[in-house]
Amino acid sequence: MADLYYVEDDQNIALAVKEYLEQRNFKVTICPTLFAAKQQLKEYVPTCVLLDWNMPDGHGDGLCRWIRSNWKDLPVIFLTVRGDTSDIASGLRNGADDYVVKPFELEVLYLRILAVLRRAGSAAEQYISCDAIRIDQNRHAVFCNSEEIFLSAAEYQLLLYLMKNKGKTVTREKILAQVWDANGSYVNNNTLTVTIKRLRDKLSQPSCLKTIRSVGYRMEDTI
Repeated sequence: MADLYYVEDDQNIALAVKEYLEQRNFKVTICPTLFAAKQQLKEYVPTCVLLDWNMPDGHGDGLCRWIRSNWKDLPVIFLTVRGDTSDIASGLRNGADDYVVKPFELEVLYLRILAVLRRAGSAAEQYISCDAIRIDQNRHAVFCNSEEIFLSAAEYQLLLYLMKNKGKTVTREKILAQVWDANGSYVNNNTLTVTIKRLRDKLSQPSCLKTIRSVGYRMEDTI
């Protein structure tokens, strides 16, 4: 099932699109404002974003630029009313992958989504995040508050393992086994402690990386 965010303030249109697409194996989350969409994206990256141009708190091109600065390959489809060619041009300039003109046939929208996804692949598999920390797995790149953070190989693998297990407490023993032992590097508890400290320092002491005393560590969203 593919996840899709639909940024739309007209509830009737949003619900009709949601019902249609969910019958075709999409999970649709409706975002009634640009702010709500941004908050959703900080928590989880979907497979695709449908973005209405005219929203109560602004125009969609600003959100599209923000998406492109954080998730280069996340598919974005603009929805705009007929005749607003300037909106279409602006949307494409700011990184949208395609556009659909309102009013639209639901089947046409569905086919355009499928076409964009075939071209783009799944960004949801590429990006994982926790609070302001984001990993681009394809590039092995780490970002915190949109700034790229350079980590050692061990620091990256540790962060990746914790984030892939977001919401779960993982024991120190399991971390050592998965991050170091599995790669043939047998280290002691002190190595893990030092690596966690360096990781926290580089990520500006993130509140989402928690120490579970006498057990291990857990990453979880706090905002």
